[in-house]
Amino acid sequence: MKNSEIYKRLYKDYSRKYLNKILLSGFFSILVAGSTSAIAWLLDPAIKKLFIEKDQSLIVLIPFMIIIAFSLKGLSLYFAKSTMIGVGEEVKKKLQYDMTESLIKADTQIIDKKHSGSFISNLTYDVTHITNLLSHALLTLFKDSLTLIGLLFVMFTQNWKLALISIVMIPLAGFSAKTLGKRLGKVTTQAQEKSGFLTTYLVELFKNHKLIKIFQKENYENLRADRYLEQLKDKNKKIQVVFVRMSPIMETLTGIMIAVLIFYSGKLMMQNELDINNFFSFLAAMMLAYQPVRSLSTLNMILNQGLSAASRILPIIDNENKIKDEKEAKVLSLKEAKINFKNVNFSYDVDEQSKVLKEINLEFSGGKMTSLVGHSGSGKSTILNLIPRFYDIGSGDITIDNQSIYKTKIESLRNNISLVSQETTLFDDTIKNNIKYANVDASDEEIYKAAKLSYCDEFIELLPKKYDTLIGENGVRLSGGEKQRISIARAMMKKSSIILLDEATSSLDSETESKIQDALSILTKNKTTIVIAHRLSTILNSSNIYVIDSGNMVASGSHEELLKNSDLYKNFYEKQIQK
Repeated sequence: MKNSEIYKRLYKDYSRKYLNKILLSGFFSILVAGSTSAIAWLLDPAIKKLFIEKDQSLIVLIPFMIIIAFSLKGLSLYFAKSTMIGVGEEVKKKLQYDMTESLIKADTQIIDKKHSGSFISNLTYDVTHITNLLSHALLTLFKDSLTLIGLLFVMFTQNWKLALISIVMIPLAGFSAKTLGKRLGKVTTQAQEKSGFLTTYLVELFKNHKLIKIFQKENYENLRADRYLEQLKDKNKKIQVVFVRMSPIMETLTGIMIAVLIFYSGKLMMQNELDINNFFSFLAAMMLAYQPVRSLSTLNMILNQGLSAASRILPIIDNENKIKDEKEAKVLSLKEAKINFKNVNFSYDVDEQSKVLKEINLEFSGGKMTSLVGHSGSGKSTILNLIPRFYDIGSGDITIDNQSIYKTKIESLRNNISLVSQETTLFDDTIKNNIKYANVDASDEEIYKAAKLSYCDEFIELLPKKYDTLIGENGVRLSGGEKQRISIARAMMKKSSIILLDEATSSLDSETESKIQDALSILTKNKTTIVIAHRLSTILNSSNIYVIDSGNMVASGSHEELLKNSDLYKNFYEKQIQK
């Protein structure tokens, strides 16, 4: 994306809405410019009338006017800045919302390809730079450009020859800033990458803190943290160094300019072409012009930072999902909820040669339970993920009651599916809110019923705040069995016709496992259920079993039939089920 396209996009989507406030800030910027110029101009009559001519009639008026000018400048500057701060925060919120919305809607494959820490860095680090571009840089452009124009006017009215000499500093400062700006854009990109690495590391650190303790890796992690922090520090240091590099350049230019002006002014005074009051007024204007020239010279650097950040943020916001409704997609109509896989091929990466699923043909009877068994990595979880279209197949078709899921509306498809995953996912919220996440409008009676059917009420009633208990990040304050029961209760709240179940009871004690199996029996009763089976009880309750191996369906049938006809199933049964 070209810089001009980025500017147009940022204006169209984020700044145009606040144009009235931006113009109001521009009005206050005019007042700032006018009052600053007035301060320099007032020195002319002050020196001439009070010190040279010793005119007492203006001894009160001129100091009073100087006070008014400074006060007007201060108030105008406050209102200009506070207005643009408000605009900046509004724009920041809109950027963060748009990015969050895009990530929420994004295809699962997009989220899988990038660590959450990198997205968090985009959401914080990059958005801040874009906000600076749209608020701070815009205000600087208004305020300091107008102030510089006003001061140049004062300088030319005092002596046009000196003014011509002094404006040489402006293009020199601009050239230096342009050169440094290019360098800053590159360093900012590197700093964002390091910020992403650090955020990614911190997410992993908090998630695995028990693992760190049990393996006594505190010192190892301290060293890793130091390395990430050191890298980020170096990049941020480079950014600040590039910024302050303008100081010696500006100071040197200003020193040379003042020296030249004093020398030339002396010549003009000797030739009676310049009065002392004109010189001091001119000098004040030039010194006051130092700040806007300096700000405008660093403006290019802020713009490069913002453009660099926008080039990373906008593609995320603009991401178009590959998994979306067709133009003539219809609402899914269920009768039996029978699911068929027809010659399905699938790879997670389009360019990947090895297929995860190869010419898979499966039939899941409506209202009954079907089990998938096979070694880890055989493709069982992939089959489950394809049904709600978390991923799209490479070729073939998947139908529900003879309706292709690719010709039905995704919302109606997923509305009929519940998922209980092996990796139980809960929010850092109350137990009640986690249960009713599937149906936020559910009544308390419905929540209590689902909790009772899933055996959640047994441990909930023992908690001090019961259903209003906060469970911590991903349910850290609950046991594995308790988290699993809440996820089952949540699935019950949806009352869907299709249940996808990655059964996760192998690590639970027998009593907890028994309760979860009873809860699952209630959840899956008369529902089309597809189970990645780990337990004999689940397999025996299934109407059909598919054996998956290396992306192929190698056998199917009942438990007894497979024991006779499938060596792979028999081996799987003897090694894992009989233990």
